[in-house]
Amino acid sequence: MRSSFCGAALAGILVAALPHQAWAEDGATTDIGTLDQGAAEKLYPAKRPYSPYAGRNFPTRPLFGDTHLHTSFSMDAGAFGARLGPRDAYRFAKGEEVTASSGQPAKLSRPLDFLVVTDHSDNMGFFPDLLAGKPELLADPLGRKWYDMVQSGKGAEAAIDIITSFGAGKFKGPILYSPDSSAYRSAWQETIDAAEDANDPGRFTAVIGYEWTSNTSGNNLHRNIIFRDNADKASQVVPYTVLPPGSDNPRDLWKWMAAYEEKTGGKVLAIAHNGNLSNGRMFPIIEPGTEKPIDREYAETRAKWERLYEATQIKGDSETNPFLSPNDEFANFERWDKGNLDLTVAKKPEMLEFEYARSALKNGLKLEAKLGVNPYKFGMVGSTDAHTGLAAIEEDNFFGKTASSEPSPGRAEHPFVSNKTSGLTILGWETTASGYAAVWATENTRKAIFDAMERRETYATTGPRMLVRLFGGFDFVEADANTRSPALVGYTKGVPMGGDIGPAPAGKAPTFMVAALKDPIGANLDRYQIIKGWLDAAGEVHEKVYDVAWSGDRKLGADGKLPPVGDTVDVTNATWTNTIGAPELISVWTDPDFDPAQRAFYYGRVLEIPTPRWTAYDAKYFGIKMPPEVPMKMQERAYTSPIWYTPAG
Repeated sequence: MRSSFCGAALAGILVAALPHQAWAEDGATTDIGTLDQGAAEKLYPAKRPYSPYAGRNFPTRPLFGDTHLHTSFSMDAGAFGARLGPRDAYRFAKGEEVTASSGQPAKLSRPLDFLVVTDHSDNMGFFPDLLAGKPELLADPLGRKWYDMVQSGKGAEAAIDIITSFGAGKFKGPILYSPDSSAYRSAWQETIDAAEDANDPGRFTAVIGYEWTSNTSGNNLHRNIIFRDNADKASQVVPYTVLPPGSDNPRDLWKWMAAYEEKTGGKVLAIAHNGNLSNGRMFPIIEPGTEKPIDREYAETRAKWERLYEATQIKGDSETNPFLSPNDEFANFERWDKGNLDLTVAKKPEMLEFEYARSALKNGLKLEAKLGVNPYKFGMVGSTDAHTGLAAIEEDNFFGKTASSEPSPGRAEHPFVSNKTSGLTILGWETTASGYAAVWATENTRKAIFDAMERRETYATTGPRMLVRLFGGFDFVEADANTRSPALVGYTKGVPMGGDIGPAPAGKAPTFMVAALKDPIGANLDRYQIIKGWLDAAGEVHEKVYDVAWSGDRKLGADGKLPPVGDTVDVTNATWTNTIGAPELISVWTDPDFDPAQRAFYYGRVLEIPTPRWTAYDAKYFGIKMPPEVPMKMQERAYTSPIWYTPAG
């Protein structure tokens, strides 16, 4: 069952409408909530309004934003050369042209709908003071060392040394900005004030947040903390740190989150940082530091607070890995699997299972069967993790990870990070122009965006603003794919991405309605896939990729694989044409391998046709030749949050 079609599908894919009022034959209306059910049915037969959009109460379009952006308030970003602060970051996200830290003008193709400035919790505000030459900082040997390095043009080296020193616990004395210090509190309050001033409900949402920066021994376990609240509540606390009096244990972060909600009556959630730099610690089965299997308390607490996972960003894509998914032809995408954050420890294959989204989702099924709770029941988002103050990750408008890697002729070949001791190096061309978070919120406000994140009605995109729907249930039929209002059918018959289905009615298998619409100024779509993971009776997990909607008249082969869509990329000129692919895809798919006794999850992956990578745009603009190993084209994509199936019992 596969369908692709052209035309004005925007309203069809987006609109969801159910009547709140009953209509009489003469067109008069009444609120049926004021009548008992029998009277309402007698006086006002159930009939939708003439306007199919009246009374709609579901999200009608996704909001695109960045939940992970650093400014000069983060000590590593500042050392790398960032000079833009939180207010600059919001101005840029709202569509204003700004001057980047490298002195170049920068502007987005379109404004974002929302932004979270997530400067590092530890030593927030330290770098602006260091750059200003604050006497007590220069009196400290490390402070003086980093100041001199920055002043002599060695800011990138200073940044790596700062990161390494932080991971080694060397921040003490005046260079340790404790959360109870006036300098720290001032930086946090300025972060909040910048968000308050930029917030424009209904048009642009500036969400208050920060990044908790657990980095023990270089193993990245960062979380981005998202507030649902305004300044009146967020100002009552300071961020939770790793350095004293904080902790690098996620359990302690969760306690801080619970204490915040109890104290203020507000709400927070955590988004786990992409895990490919955690060296096997982001999604553990054995809790790091204890050598004990994670227990039910860990599972319950993590599932409560960590509702989302950052599946793609500048430091690589974390959906899956070819080692973990050898039968997935699209698994080898923008890989970063050399080592941990500072490359002090090389990657080992056995670490990969505990770093990537798909394997974590599978292990979550295992743990749920054992503990009764799934700790890895997360939705998907993408975000930039840019340390420039610029959420600019379109391939032809990529301002890099750090200010030192903003557009320049040599940035692709310069080391992004290297470690002489381990011998590991990640070059600039290995950074990924990715990604954004797409949120199906009912309105553009802090509360609505947070609520959508909490219910996991989100998806990750590597940059394009494609519109993606996924609904699951047991009653979708092929004819539902012919509607011009798939959202109405989807919400009526099933649940959206992030939801749960099951147990299955007798004789029925899960059915899914999928729909995707291309970015209005982007590339056509190649295919829509569903990735299924399941737990068998022996306790083993499995996965399979299904092509469920695609462009053109291609046919599945005997091996179940779909032929490539084609390729129109002109690498030399960094161009492509939309003469292949489809503007939109829609289909209803039924799981052909369903076993009602097996736990499972299903998520969507939407691929664009091939387009030039940022390295091709750099080569064209600067008139340079890239080394042969540098990829020059790619297939941008989106990952939906899963829908989980749970059997009876």
